[in-house]
Amino acid sequence: MDNSTDSGTTLPQPSTGGYPHARASLDVWCDLQCPDCHRAQADLRALRERYGDALEIRLRHFPLEKNKHAYAAAQAFEEAYEQGKGEEYAGAVLERTKELSEQGEELLAQVAGELGLDAEEVSSALIDGRHLLVVDADQAEGKALGVTGTPTYVIDGQRLDGGKSQEGLRERIEEIADRLLGR
Repeated sequence: MDNSTDSGTTLPQPSTGGYPHARASLDVWCDLQCPDCHRAQADLRALRERYGDALEIRLRHFPLEKNKHAYAAAQAFEEAYEQGKGEEYAGAVLERTKELSEQGEELLAQVAGELGLDAEEVSSALIDGRHLLVVDADQAEGKALGVTGTPTYVIDGQRLDGGKSQEGLRERIEEIADRLLGR
């Protein structure tokens, strides 16, 4: 499944195989080497649980310059997504942000193998750059929207910055999603 459009990469929800009936969407601008993005995963799980396939949650790439392996991690995610395990891959890499800082691309291939993905294909994607355009397009769109750090959320045209603090963000997202979904 190639989802490399300007609208971002849709993270499939395992129970439904995607979001065919989503009525609202939440873009999450993320750096897969970012500890704050790791901490945000609990909120994203809670949102998935609460809204199911009514809320489409899309990972958007925003690798920060200070995280030297974030750009490669974004590309590796795209390959994992093509192999059907993007969400699992993102979660597994975010669980190991410190290791990623130390091991870099070696860890990205290792995580792919642990998830049953074709690790050699993930490594090849990093070499041949087949996913560069998707990552670059996401980052450019994020900059145009005023994203400066991660995680940053965009729902109903509203940007919510989570890089400094996640406090209260899930509640604000829920308020907006509830309004959009007529709850």
